[in-house]
Amino acid sequence: MKRSGAAAATVGSVLAVDILTKALVVANLEDPGKTLTLIEDFLRFRVSRNPGAAFSLFPDGGVLLGIVAVVTIVVIAAVIGRMDRRSDVMGLALVAGGATGNLIDRIFRGDGFLDGKVIDFIDFSFFPSFNVADSAITVGAVIVIFAAFLGERSSTV
Repeated sequence: MKRSGAAAATVGSVLAVDILTKALVVANLEDPGKTLTLIEDFLRFRVSRNPGAAFSLFPDGGVLLGIVAVVTIVVIAAVIGRMDRRSDVMGLALVAGGATGNLIDRIFRGDGFLDGKVIDFIDFSFFPSFNVADSAITVGAVIVIFAAFLGERSSTV
């Protein structure tokens, strides 16, 4: 599979899993206070709606965050086909998939332009809640950063 095909498959997979998991938790755990405890006092699923960025930063910045997501997705789409390293392609595809998942929430889970709140539901007792898209963004960024520091040799996907 060529780089662009692998990248598209990764973006599509992240997006599909993100949309599916958010739909499932909203449908089953939307009631206030309703949770699904997976590991007592450690991990639970609980719906929260985040109008801002990670860690609930910039709670009034939904429009700006949405615009940043669009720019990020466009830039990644423009450069990913020219990337030589598999790690860069996969890392950036994960970031693009996650950014697209959260952008969809900003578009469709609000009343105005990019004012929707992002659905977060993975709730570790010691960490702010997050979702599949957030995880993909984080993992993708870590892959790209580590690859840059480790100097992976060129390879094809």
